[in-house]
Amino acid sequence: MDTPAPSDSPQPVTPAFLNWPLRDLRAWVRHLLRAEVPVLASTAQALEALRAREDDIGPADLSPVLRADPLMTVKFFAHVATLRRNDDATETESITSALVMTGITPFFTHFGPQPTVEERLRDHPAALEAVQEILQRSERAAHFAMAFAVHRSDTDVDVIHEAAFLHDFAELLVWCHAPALMLKIRQAQAGDPALRSAVAQRSVLNIELDDLRQTLLRLWHLPRLLIRISDGKHADHPSVQNVVLASRLARHTMKSWDNPALASDVEALSRLLNASPRVTLAFLHKVDGSATA
Repeated sequence: MDTPAPSDSPQPVTPAFLNWPLRDLRAWVRHLLRAEVPVLASTAQALEALRAREDDIGPADLSPVLRADPLMTVKFFAHVATLRRNDDATETESITSALVMTGITPFFTHFGPQPTVEERLRDHPAALEAVQEILQRSERAAHFAMAFAVHRSDTDVDVIHEAAFLHDFAELLVWCHAPALMLKIRQAQAGDPALRSAVAQRSVLNIELDDLRQTLLRLWHLPRLLIRISDGKHADHPSVQNVVLASRLARHTMKSWDNPALASDVEALSRLLNASPRVTLAFLHKVDGSATA
């Protein structure tokens, strides 16, 4: 599918909410490339506090703020990609190394006071509640993913952690721009617990959010390793399976451990970890307990 290049897009704007689905993936991508990406209010506030002492801080002070917000992370990496020369084969794969490359003052020069998700959705409390739930799920997925990667002695632990944390950033964006449509999906799945997310998304949005995520990651030129590990439709690599299973388990255990989909998740994870399902389930409970301790 041909998709518009970021450089062809006008300056970001804050479009009206979408109450009707766009035609296809290309239309969704074009719309979101033109739209301003909001960040969490806590991120915007933290950035302004750091801006006030810009001369006294370094990448180690700024990177935790960016890393805690999936939307700000994607927004920053997309900016970093525009600074690389076309013939530059070097690719920064961490927020800290990217900040070292950009510099603190240029960062604040480019990123002024940020629009926030909370302001964008101030009249849509149900959507804002959904966003908060997705953020909690993203943190949970990242925690699971890191534990699985460490257990497997994977050399890309940090990227796997980041990929799991960013897994649902496209869903966050669509909640910010089409809350009514996303509520339709949520209501459809509440009425039919067996309804798969991908099916509901195609029915309401005319796209799957996984496809939207991967297309935006590529067009915003995020690190290649991060894009590859995020691609759940090509889950033949253990690192990809790690991220996919961490995201599924985070979704299926958010509210309880009684989700009927959990059994197949545990079976798949047991194969990845080379352990029995009983040992794998015990390991999952241990990992979950360490996150809430």
